[in-house]
Amino acid sequence: MTEPTPIRRDGRVEKLADALALAARGWPVFPLRPGSKAPALHRADRCARVGICADAHVKWEQRATTSPAVIIRCWTHKPYNIGLATGPAGLVVVDLDMPKTGDVQDAPGGADNLSALCERAGQAVPDTLTVRTPSGGTHLYFTAPDGVRLGNTAGKLAPLVDTRGHGGYVVAPGSTTAAGTYEVTDGSPVAELPAWLLSLLQPPAPRPVCHRMPGAVRAGSAARAALHAECEAVRQAPAKQANNTLNRSAFKVGRFVAWGDIPREEVEEAFQAAGEDRGLTVAECRSTIRSALDSSARTVRARETA
Repeated sequence: MTEPTPIRRDGRVEKLADALALAARGWPVFPLRPGSKAPALHRADRCARVGICADAHVKWEQRATTSPAVIIRCWTHKPYNIGLATGPAGLVVVDLDMPKTGDVQDAPGGADNLSALCERAGQAVPDTLTVRTPSGGTHLYFTAPDGVRLGNTAGKLAPLVDTRGHGGYVVAPGSTTAAGTYEVTDGSPVAELPAWLLSLLQPPAPRPVCHRMPGAVRAGSAARAALHAECEAVRQAPAKQANNTLNRSAFKVGRFVAWGDIPREEVEEAFQAAGEDRGLTVAECRSTIRSALDSSARTVRARETA
């Protein structure tokens, strides 16, 4: 009598199902080492230049696939974790990390920092497909806008807030590590990346260097003198007061913008440089400056009564 084939209980059946489900959405996947976040593929320095690599070493992003046949062959071999190639999938994933061990107690994590960024921008935290990581972090999935190629960022939006786009990948739900499992906590449809977040992730349009520096203050120009003084105040602000100082200083100079004494873009560029010099992120600066100038414009008094 033939013995029945033993049922595998190492997770490969579940991971195969998860990998196929992702591929069915048009999201290319590739294997990660079992229990790990590292690609289960040979490195370039160990490539034998045979098979798929005959002409040149093929990296993980090029190997990512939606082919059911390839996925079945791979995930029935071992219980690989699942890597999701965000760029080819047309996704931008916002990665909200937890503070590292040894950081200041009660330091805000990525989720708190994103909430603060949204509040300063006057925007709600977007509802979209959400995955919890074993470390307690969060992955927010967004579709990338058509015609826009976004790469990876680290802390550009805010501390502990990273993004993965072209050239990046995330560990997909269903994958496991010693710390736990990547799990979907919000099955909402994948939302398009909000325009205001896109504007923060895209590099600013290049401007002449002189526009970024407020130092050339013309005699008798009260607006540029004020801009220069307030930018210096931002650069000299205590670390914990940097953002508040930027907000307050930009609000003060905002009246000159409202009166037409100085172009808004010149003020934004000058404060952006000052804020970045002080150590604030690009996104923090842009959000705070815009909010302060908008608020100043709404509340400014006529020049005659100021």
